[in-house]
Amino acid sequence: MKNYTYTPTGVCSRQISFDIDDEGRIHNLGFVGGCNGNLKAIGRLLEGEDAKHAADILIGNECGTRGTSCADQLAKAIYESLKSA
Repeated sequence: MKNYTYTPTGVCSRQISFDIDDEGRIHNLGFVGGCNGNLKAIGRLLEGEDAKHAADILIGNECGTRGTSCADQLAKAIYESLKSA
């Protein structure tokens, strides 16, 4: 299992961290900052899920007029981690 840390931009959260196992599944997803309850729920929903599939669903999700969201930033973090794996 490999740990990844990502610094999101344009959102309230300041850091995203997660693990991806050898089968490409997400574990231990956590956010620093942001909407605490919603981001904890995302972590629970994605625990053990296929990382690429999760990123494909979340990419492009927007929060207000920001042009991005914590979920969109998570998708970008996952894509980056999969490229470096």
